[in-house]
Amino acid sequence: MKIAFIGLGIMGKPMVRNLLKHGNEVWVYDLNQANIDAVTKDGAHAGTSNADIIEKCPVVITMVPNGPQVEQVVLAKGGMLDHAKAGQVLIDMSSIAPTVSQKVCAACAEKGVKMLDAPVSGGEPKAIDGTLSIMVGGDKALFDECQPLLLQMGASAVWCGPIGAGNTTKLANQIIVAVNIAACAEAYTMVKKAGVDPNLVFAAIKGGLAGSTVMNAKVPMMIDDNFKPGFRIDLHIKDLNNAIETGHKVGAPLPLTVEVQEMLENLHFDGCGADDHSALAKYYAKISGTKISNK
Repeated sequence: MKIAFIGLGIMGKPMVRNLLKHGNEVWVYDLNQANIDAVTKDGAHAGTSNADIIEKCPVVITMVPNGPQVEQVVLAKGGMLDHAKAGQVLIDMSSIAPTVSQKVCAACAEKGVKMLDAPVSGGEPKAIDGTLSIMVGGDKALFDECQPLLLQMGASAVWCGPIGAGNTTKLANQIIVAVNIAACAEAYTMVKKAGVDPNLVFAAIKGGLAGSTVMNAKVPMMIDDNFKPGFRIDLHIKDLNNAIETGHKVGAPLPLTVEVQEMLENLHFDGCGADDHSALAKYYAKISGTKISNK
């Protein structure tokens, strides 16, 4: 299949590589030439602009930072809809506000372009090994048509409802992940201050009710003082901003989300925005005077 892929950041590059492994002809574009070079070495074809690759391919995948970037790629002068053909498919895999997905989809429909919103969860490690969880909104028949392609990048691709439902699901995911990481940082800081070995506590509770994929992935990073990003704090701030905005629009109370957002913002202004979100441990170290790690 010929696929145009726009957005080659920390997630986009490994997703392109997995599409290439499945034999697709992938045309790529990104504002950063180094990102383009990184995947053309693996067999992708470099475009000279978004329009250049959109005109070549029946399927367009976007993986850009936020809603304004999606609108720029699709709706702006010279964007996708200025060059699209009726029947093309847009799969936006960015994590954005559901209302933006709905706005973009409505504009696409006027040009005969079909759209899915399909954000992902799993961070860079699962993008690399092709086991992302993909949450999809849009027409069910279009989802059924595109699911095999999505499963070339993920371990699961689940239809969640009409357009925008994918991003609503992703926002729920990001709330749960953020609050879970904060709870782990808080609990293991208490453990350390009480003089108990965090490694032993982790071994004792990971198989019980408190155990979770989040704890299994993030607490070892806290113990090792390793905050190399799988998912950056600044990106989680963006997602929680979208969650809070959406919550306000639909009347959903999000007090825990707001509290964790304040922690992440504090870390951002401490210069930790590029750290993994497990660096919430640094927030607790700052206010408690105690690091979870012995390093």
